[in-house]
Amino acid sequence: MIFKALSSKTRVEMVRLLMKREYHVSGLAKALGISVPVAAKHVRILEDAELVESKKFGKTHVLRVNIEKLYETMETFGEEYGIEVPKGTSIVDALKEVAGVGIKRIEDKEFVVSIDDEEGFYVYEVDGNSPDTPINEYKMVKNGEIEIKRLVPVLKKRVMVKVRECIK
Repeated sequence: MIFKALSSKTRVEMVRLLMKREYHVSGLAKALGISVPVAAKHVRILEDAELVESKKFGKTHVLRVNIEKLYETMETFGEEYGIEVPKGTSIVDALKEVAGVGIKRIEDKEFVVSIDDEEGFYVYEVDGNSPDTPINEYKMVKNGEIEIKRLVPVLKKRVMVKVRECIK
């Protein structure tokens, strides 16, 4: 149902807009240059797929993206690996055994900088918890599950700054 909901360019653009801010259906229609009834039809499909939620303010409904559902959908494409390492191995050393994980050393620390050549900022969890220890210092002492997560992609913004001369 989710992929059917995202099979329309209009609905994908709606999700993109709703990721940036909340909209009323008429505002969404205006932003996309379509009629309100057409926008409402697309919104219903996105709501049925649980990709969009609405909040009520009196008689007004404000739409927003269900980011958790979107992320849950993306997790479907994550890969799983099984590796075996000696007790006391750091997570970074364990991840060096996994194809496609890019590690970079900066001074005395190592960081995950890419997965399958996709650069970004990554955080890790061990058995569902975010440790306070840097990834290269955390030692595996028992069986567990390491999850490497790429932080939400940073949307590029370019700001052109013009500096005025100060008049004294």
